Amino acid sequence: MPIPQERTSIKVQSERTVLAAVRLPDSNHDPRDPFGELAALAEQAGGVVVGHVEQRLERPNAGTFMGKGKLDELRTTCEKLNATLVIFDHDLSPRQIANIEEVVGRKIIDRSELILDIFASRATTNEAKLQVELAQLEYTYPRLRAMWDHLERIVGSGGIGGIGTRGPGEQQLEIDRRLAQKKRLALRHRLDEIEGRKRRMVAQRNIDHFTVGIVGYTNAGKSTLFNTLTAGGAYADDRLFATLVTRTREWDLGGGTRVMLSDTVGFVRDLPHNLVASFKATLEEATHAHLLLIVLDVSDPSAERQYATVNSTLDELFTDLRERHEREARRAGNVPDESQTFKEPRRVLLLNKIDRLEDNASLLVWQQRAKESIAICARDANDPGLAALRTLVEEASQGIERELTIRVSLSDAKTVDTLEKRARVLSRAYTASEVRLKVVIGQRLIDQLRSRGAKMIIEGEKPVLSSSARTEGWATKKPR
Repeated sequence: MPIPQERTSIKVQSERTVLAAVRLPDSNHDPRDPFGELAALAEQAGGVVVGHVEQRLERPNAGTFMGKGKLDELRTTCEKLNATLVIFDHDLSPRQIANIEEVVGRKIIDRSELILDIFASRATTNEAKLQVELAQLEYTYPRLRAMWDHLERIVGSGGIGGIGTRGPGEQQLEIDRRLAQKKRLALRHRLDEIEGRKRRMVAQRNIDHFTVGIVGYTNAGKSTLFNTLTAGGAYADDRLFATLVTRTREWDLGGGTRVMLSDTVGFVRDLPHNLVASFKATLEEATHAHLLLIVLDVSDPSAERQYATVNSTLDELFTDLRERHEREARRAGNVPDESQTFKEPRRVLLLNKIDRLEDNASLLVWQQRAKESIAICARDANDPGLAALRTLVEEASQGIERELTIRVSLSDAKTVDTLEKRARVLSRAYTASEVRLKVVIGQRLIDQLRSRGAKMIIEGEKPVLSSSARTEGWATKKPR
């Protein structure tokens, strides 16, 4: 029997790989292509998939996850196919990994280790590298004891150990735990600083602009859509996790209307919990957007499962954000009113890659299910669906429209220019100090102008001005 490779690394480049899985009654996999996603992940990590073995059980084996007979079959399969690596489509305990390696004689890694390896190979920015490093450490830390079980312990006579009798395994375990904990705290502190800066930046951006976040399953076409709409230069490729960092660019909708569009990291089934936690800062821009565009590859046989994964992940993120808002309010001794409570953004489903469909049957099913969905081909800038998307976003960015009369100080040329370009002006009347505009305008634009300190008064409403405008005394002017 071959000796399993030492687990000093989980790299899988060019290794001949066999995939393994235990199908439980509640397994979240695609029965039409049970190893499709795992095979794609393995190939993205550089492995060469040569075979697979699966078993159906009511519950996994506590010690080896698979049954003894299936492990023997797995070993035989690896021998026949000359495979050096086995990847399980599950999270395994260190003890299970050790026991399986003892039987199979090959290196064993689980799904979380595989995803972490892919993220580590794709991380290019300092922030992404820190996030991956923390996620790997969070994954490894609770497994340290099992990693040092191969070093025997020295005990006194009668099996009772005292000071100075602990073996190298226990000594190294304590050292590693202290080092790991110190490293975890340092990484967490650095990422907390990044998250804080990003949170403030996103909050200010949401005041100044209408923001739109693109989210979806990995390889659904998010970056392709982002590039088509903004010429933003996001890396787009037909592979999993092509994007690991959020990119935000201005999207010109025409007619003077511009919004900020963000491209985000893709979701995946059973994404390691520690990785989700570490990437909070990356997902912050999407979760705080005014509008979320969920991109779904309707040509993928697993579209139904992928859509469920994206929505459940978003639900978890929004729950965390809502709880954080409540904690921060309690810490400040405040009871937030309705305007301060966290509000989930509206979600719009984009049915992408319709050019790959053999017929419209599945598309019609999705459109019936999600009434507001829009069918698109993200790579075609002239696609009618993208024109419909622009209209939807433009209407959402403007908010509920009303016909209002607004008086603006002539010293505030920027506000006058914005109203002329972004509102529908019905009439104008000038005086020596101000212009009186009758406009059809959306509530969102009014809120933006006020947040910028616009020197304007809406007739029939109580003036709402910035402190700078009040200081200049413009708010005290009486209507003419």
